[in-house]
Amino acid sequence: MKVILGADHGGFEIKEKTKVWLEEMVDLQGLALQVVDVGSERSDPDDDYVDYAMKAVLERKDDDRMILFCRNGMGMAITANKRKGVRCGLGFGSEAVRKGRTDDDINALAIPADYSTDEGVREMVKIFLTTEFSNSERYKARLEKLSKLEAIWSQ
Repeated sequence: MKVILGADHGGFEIKEKTKVWLEEMVDLQGLALQVVDVGSERSDPDDDYVDYAMKAVLERKDDDRMILFCRNGMGMAITANKRKGVRCGLGFGSEAVRKGRTDDDINALAIPADYSTDEGVREMVKIFLTTEFSNSERYKARLEKLSKLEAIWSQ
């Protein structure tokens, strides 16, 4: 699985820590993850979350996952969700992320750096990457409705 990371200046530090942690997991545990960092490359207070969310979205293919970081996570989520097929949830807690994966099949996670601890981020990322969609008929029907809305609204 390809895991695409993106952050503006507000999420840069936690993105860098997460990247190291994910790469260590690949090396130590032999996980089949390809970590791709689309930036930012440094903490630049003049950068913009929109640019890095769009870089991540453009890098993403069907089964890839994205983890996006900014100060409150909202801007990244809003931007990512503009792209057809992206279902980006806001990571405000482990159980919310778990339900986002099982019930809503989120394929992107926006993490609010200002409101998250390193340990909390690691737990949310682990859950995001290891929890499968439930495939419940109820939730599959909801995803189908979302796909129909995307088709209607893109006209």
